[in-house]
Amino acid sequence: MKIFSESHKTVFVVDHCPYMAESCRQHVEFDMLVKNRTQGIIPLAPISKSLWTCSVESSMEYCRIMHDIFPFKKLVSVNFLVMSLSDLYILFILHGLVAAVETLCKITEYQHEARTLLMENAERVGNRGRIICITNAKSDSHVRMLEDCVQETIHEHNKLAANSDHLMQIQKCELVLIHTYAVGEDSLVSDRPKKELSPVLTSEVHSVRAGRHLATKLNILVQQHFDLASTTITNIPMKEEQHANTSANYDVELLHHKDAHVDFLKSGDTHIGGSSREGSFKETITLKWCTPRTNNIELHYCTGAYRISPVDVNSRPSSCLTNFLLNGRSVLLEQPRKSGSKVISHMLSSHGGEIFLHVLSSSRSILEDPPSISEGCGGRVTDYRITDFGEFMRENRLTPFLDPRYKIDGSLEIPLERAKDQLEKHTRYWPMIISQTTIFNMQAVVPLASVIVKESLTEEDVLNCQKTIYNLVDMERKNDPLPISTVGTRGKGPKRDEQYRIMWNELETLVRAHINNSEKHQRVLECLMACRSKPPEEEERKKRGRKREDKEDKSEKAVKDYEQEKSWQDSERLKGILERGKEELAEAEIIKDSPDSPEPPNKKPLVEMDETPPVEKSKGPVSLLSLWSNRINTANSRKHQEFAGRLNSVNNRAELYQHLKEENGSVLFITTENGKASRQ
Repeated sequence: MKIFSESHKTVFVVDHCPYMAESCRQHVEFDMLVKNRTQGIIPLAPISKSLWTCSVESSMEYCRIMHDIFPFKKLVSVNFLVMSLSDLYILFILHGLVAAVETLCKITEYQHEARTLLMENAERVGNRGRIICITNAKSDSHVRMLEDCVQETIHEHNKLAANSDHLMQIQKCELVLIHTYAVGEDSLVSDRPKKELSPVLTSEVHSVRAGRHLATKLNILVQQHFDLASTTITNIPMKEEQHANTSANYDVELLHHKDAHVDFLKSGDTHIGGSSREGSFKETITLKWCTPRTNNIELHYCTGAYRISPVDVNSRPSSCLTNFLLNGRSVLLEQPRKSGSKVISHMLSSHGGEIFLHVLSSSRSILEDPPSISEGCGGRVTDYRITDFGEFMRENRLTPFLDPRYKIDGSLEIPLERAKDQLEKHTRYWPMIISQTTIFNMQAVVPLASVIVKESLTEEDVLNCQKTIYNLVDMERKNDPLPISTVGTRGKGPKRDEQYRIMWNELETLVRAHINNSEKHQRVLECLMACRSKPPEEEERKKRGRKREDKEDKSEKAVKDYEQEKSWQDSERLKGILERGKEELAEAEIIKDSPDSPEPPNKKPLVEMDETPPVEKSKGPVSLLSLWSNRINTANSRKHQEFAGRLNSVNNRAELYQHLKEENGSVLFITTENGKASRQ
């Protein structure tokens, strides 16, 4: 069917009842010559527009934006809006709605061409439209009366169009009722979102104050009705009127089709801000002005072009920008970024007297040779699952389908749709990079991953999946290692229990992606969840194991810190001893060589510093402090006569008063340790 959307036909109905002649009570300053006014002249009083004038201006602005962006195939009943406006005050508002329905039943040139091409299937050409009624309703019941009038009129005119070659039945109609009232008054009608009144008619109600508020509301509606988006061009340099030698930066808001934002909205780098116009708020994309380029040959690769329409067409910045572009100049637009190089995403240029917003490709062009996948796309990713992807392509090859196949409900199964359905099932969860998956790197999970994607499972398939899950539980019990990728991580990576938690989560994601295929898929998930829910004693055991590992890590760290601190202190102490020893030796040599020095009363041989002291045998390595202590002790032992008891002692125990043993049987021992004696 050749479908024409509701935006193909738009009919405005503007009420001209006596109330619409009232003032909107939003004043406009008329006398602008304030500084140069001659004394004695009374300034002009401000003026205000009527509700009728505000409604007509807002409707014409709606039509202007629509015709700027869609000069073809988007029609508005201009004769009804302009030529018959003067007659509408005679007709009642109901007569205007009836006339709007009659206009929607008329065949347009585009519909006539489509019917001519289809010939015998002319009834397949669709007919949809939209009615926008601007009025001043008395209450919500008055609004319902207008909706009933439109619904009955559509029903009657569809009967007439069924027997006519010049009329078409209305398949879908959108009724947009806008209740407008003066500023400062209370609204008697409440807003209501879009509601379906019948299979043919939908209705929505907007209660808006007149003046600038009504113009803003219609500006928002035209964006919704025709899928438009807003782009604000910032930092436009413009010379001041009063000071020709100075310039200032201005902003201009443009409307265009929303497809101009699709590409760079996916990247997430776009600055989405808000445009506040007369108290309303709407989203707009901000792009920054770049230096104009006059040579279009040097421009970037373009992927789309869309007509634009300024929001405030009469403002000086909009007029200057429009004239600048119509003179054959082009302007590049960049995305505002806090860091990094600038990205040129769009360009403004005119063709044939119309201004277009061009979308520039900021990524690799499709005309260039693609990079080798083994080298990594963009030089960042190199661990693609190339082998698995080749197997995936072999499993999803398209082959000729000769024998017809029927579904359960008896309908013929289309091979292409069946292939698409299989491809969708196989790609519900399929990581592309090795480092992003664990289960697809494990041979133990292959039986489950290969059958879970099937549309239906057999009992044997369910048993194989359950065996795979039990094997994984056994691996976790044995604390077997998992193929966890450590690319981009520092240290040892996640602990063993964390690795298994990641594996179980990924396996659950894979199974849950296919639980709606059949009841047996649900059984596999139930088995998986039952194995994941561990008993409390096992959880407590794992918790104690983790606490013990943490304590061991802390104790190892404390011992290491203590050893480092102690070795530093020992080295400092040893360094001081060595320095003092050197000073004593130097003083002794000076005294010895001096001719006036008296001979020492007790000549004893000095201890040679290069004499190697006896070192006790030890199982482990001997520190420098131990070597030095043994040497000092050996030197000190030669300066005096050793105690006889220590020389004859056994295990540092010397027996005293041996003759007393014969008298009263008691023995007195002197224990010597480290040069000190103690009585026992």
